[in-house]
Amino acid sequence: LILARLYHSFLHCLLDVFHFLDARVRGWFLLDSYLPTFFLTGAYLLCIWLGNKFMKNRPPFSLRPHLIVYNLGITLLSFYMLIELILATWEGGYNLQCQNLHSAGEADIRVAKVLWWYYFSKVIEFMDTIFFVLRKKNSQITFLHVYHHATMFNIWWCVLNWIPCGQSFFGPTLNSFIHVLMYSYYGLSVIPSMRKYLWWKKYLTQAQLIQFLLTIVHTLSAAVKPCGFPFGCLMFQSSYMATLVILFINFYIKTYRKAPSRTAVKETPVATEIKNGFHKDYFVAANGLQNNKKGQ
Repeated sequence: LILARLYHSFLHCLLDVFHFLDARVRGWFLLDSYLPTFFLTGAYLLCIWLGNKFMKNRPPFSLRPHLIVYNLGITLLSFYMLIELILATWEGGYNLQCQNLHSAGEADIRVAKVLWWYYFSKVIEFMDTIFFVLRKKNSQITFLHVYHHATMFNIWWCVLNWIPCGQSFFGPTLNSFIHVLMYSYYGLSVIPSMRKYLWWKKYLTQAQLIQFLLTIVHTLSAAVKPCGFPFGCLMFQSSYMATLVILFINFYIKTYRKAPSRTAVKETPVATEIKNGFHKDYFVAANGLQNNKKGQ
């Protein structure tokens, strides 16, 4: 009931401020109406539910070739967004501490175009969960995993419509960098002969948490020393990122801070390293890695 009321309030707010939508993104694919984003999110959740029912009495799919192509594609897209955001914000003379929505001219449009791809990448990343379903990795389909995927796609529809440039550039720049490392690791991990060379998975977990904290600090810096960027948007972004930090730290402590028993140490196979080295509940890493040799 509480969630229903919050969602009703959210839609009411959208209607109230509809006439404030940024004119620079009018006509862009999926942005003029919220309905496509809403229905795609609903389809994502429905696929999880129906997919688990469909796979219940069926053997898991391997999908190794699909996972290699998928992870490579996300890696290349993330690399493009990273480079383009760096070049666009440099060209526009963006202020790292606080950047408004209109002072950079054409550079703002360039940033908005990259952020549209960032928004669109969130619907592509729904496949992370679909691969879990098809491979019957239900333990990876956690609240944090689904919450992150579903909310990011919807939040970035709002960002593109109201604040498609300016201060909004920072989080996607960091996240694109993390995704280059993350999805390239996942893609390489699907290839058995490459796994012995992948020593850096533990540091990705730490980098992800640092990313959240840096984004919160950057967002709040614009509230402390404002430059005209909407204050309410800054507060919402900080609050949302805080939920990810809290959930992530909770599972991080459970994963890394608990001393394993002697039995667990002896019985834990090397192949479970993928689950233990990463935060299994947050990382959409989950998009295709297998937790044991049987899945291979």
